[in-house]
Amino acid sequence: MKNNSKKIEWILRIALFGEFLGHGIFAIQLKARFLEILTAFTGITGELAKILLVTIGSLDIITAILAIVFPLRLMLIWASLWGFLTALARPIAGDPIWDFIERWANWGVPLALLHVKGLPKKFRDLFE
Repeated sequence: MKNNSKKIEWILRIALFGEFLGHGIFAIQLKARFLEILTAFTGITGELAKILLVTIGSLDIITAILAIVFPLRLMLIWASLWGFLTALARPIAGDPIWDFIERWANWGVPLALLHVKGLPKKFRDLFE
């Protein structure tokens, strides 16, 4: 059973890597739809929106790398929350609710990986 758990962990780590790397690259490239969603969700426009989107993209790429190299529980909690918020941003920006539902894996994958690793019981567990 432990061997299966490790396989599942690696499948989830690779899935999380791909999701956050892809989103990060699109954000750094200033994908037009990402800028529209950011503006709709926050009201931020212009150069500040572009700077923020590049920063978000960089954080997504760091998250992707950590998913492979060292998936800290704190990062997995962050990835779950961020995945949920970015999925929720779609209908807020005017997309159909199905765009939110379709993106449930964006927060479900890191949440599942957190479960496989074990939920933190103490503060220091967040950094393991």
